[in-house]
Amino acid sequence: MRRASNWLLWGYCVYLVLPLYWLVTMALRNNQDIVAGLEVIPANPTLANFAEIFGNPVWYQGFANSLSYVVLNTLISVLVALPAAYAFSRYRFMGDRHLFFWLLTNRMAPPAVFLLPFFQLYSAIGLFDTPLAVALAHCLFTVPLAVWILEGFMSAVPRSLDEMARLDGHRLGYFFLRIFLPTIRGGVGVAVFFCFMFSWVELLLARTLTGSEAKPIVVVMTRTVSASGMDWGVLAAAGVLTIVPGVAVVWFVRRHLVKGFALGRV
Repeated sequence: MRRASNWLLWGYCVYLVLPLYWLVTMALRNNQDIVAGLEVIPANPTLANFAEIFGNPVWYQGFANSLSYVVLNTLISVLVALPAAYAFSRYRFMGDRHLFFWLLTNRMAPPAVFLLPFFQLYSAIGLFDTPLAVALAHCLFTVPLAVWILEGFMSAVPRSLDEMARLDGHRLGYFFLRIFLPTIRGGVGVAVFFCFMFSWVELLLARTLTGSEAKPIVVVMTRTVSASGMDWGVLAAAGVLTIVPGVAVVWFVRRHLVKGFALGRV
């Protein structure tokens, strides 16, 4: 029974890794080799596809645009969600649960619902085709998610910690930043991970709210068709590079992420 379970586990791991491996092999081949036939190991590996991305300003500017609005969105979402989640977890006020539920309904709505309002608003105030426009649009979905995650972690912290800090004469700002925040760093890591991932992979808002100046990498990847057809090798190389930021985020928050999944509501 145990041996069968091990085989099933290994088979599932191979199933997960196989598309990534195939993406890497395609990135190391030219278009002629890709369409010629099946190659488990590239016979003539090349880095020309990666050189095209790093040498073409359209590609690396797309990466820079994506990273700029993703990082900006993550910072805004976490900074706004921290005091909001603390208020929901520590205070009771009129309509608090209704307001909390309303925040979650924003997360449940599809992004397509907000395309036209965002487009007209940003065009009117001059924010269209800027990384800030995409970052603020993504906040409509990432802030409720971050508040929901952080509120669960904060509610798990005993209120006696707040009372002890108050008796010791600590101000609320000092207590929150120096005592309370390190206690929930696992939740902060989980919130950062989900905010970053949502903003990084989201396509609809990023494509609609940008033009030529702030065009993100997900939009550039949809425009790889030329007169000679689809540029499969360059597209695969771009796909490999888009995985790197997500892996980097998981690497930096891996300890807090595991603890967050174990203790939080995610």
